[in-house]
Amino acid sequence: MTIDELCIQTIRTLSIDGVQKANSGHPGAPMGLAPLAYVLFTKIMQHNPDNPHWFNRDRFVLSNGHASMLLYS
Repeated sequence: MTIDELCIQTIRTLSIDGVQKANSGHPGAPMGLAPLAYVLFTKIMQHNPDNPHWFNRDRFVLSNGHASMLLYS
């Protein structure tokens, strides 16, 4: 298993754990979107965690509330 695959599996596992812990939610969307989110946040989007107010950073808006656990994973 590559490091990328491990990261994606970890996102999926954290999504399942979060839904189970909250006793509410839908794990399907976060599990299905895990590869997309991983690539988007690690390879495509421009951001700087040390400077969260950087004006030119990319923004991500998730409009599907059922997939919100993806952001927390």
